[in-house]
Amino acid sequence: MQLAPMIDILLLLLSFFIISWQFSRSETELNVTVPTAQEGADPERQRGEIIINVLPDRVIRVEGSDMDLPMLHEKLAAIAKQFENQPVRIRGDGKVDYQRIVEVIDTCQKAGIWNISFATQAPPRKQ
Repeated sequence: MQLAPMIDILLLLLSFFIISWQFSRSETELNVTVPTAQEGADPERQRGEIIINVLPDRVIRVEGSDMDLPMLHEKLAAIAKQFENQPVRIRGDGKVDYQRIVEVIDTCQKAGIWNISFATQAPPRKQ
């Protein structure tokens, strides 16, 4: 029995799962501390969901790129034309002023995106 082909397949599968796992976590590993809520939960991403990160210094980051509001509008408008009911999740840092979050929501709505959710986390458990 030859083991070399089986080892090749196992290494390919292992590398595929590691790479795909890294890509799925890339948008949520930013230094954003989302606010806590009693009903906060671990995020379950919808298929094709766009994650908009609003960092503590008011920078907007989407797919690893820093954007201003006009650039965000352009990107979201192009996506909204292709995909009806496109889901968007806003991960705003708890230290970001509410006005900045409202600006991002307003930009999403101007681009034609209405399926907006907000990332929160459960409060730490008391032991």
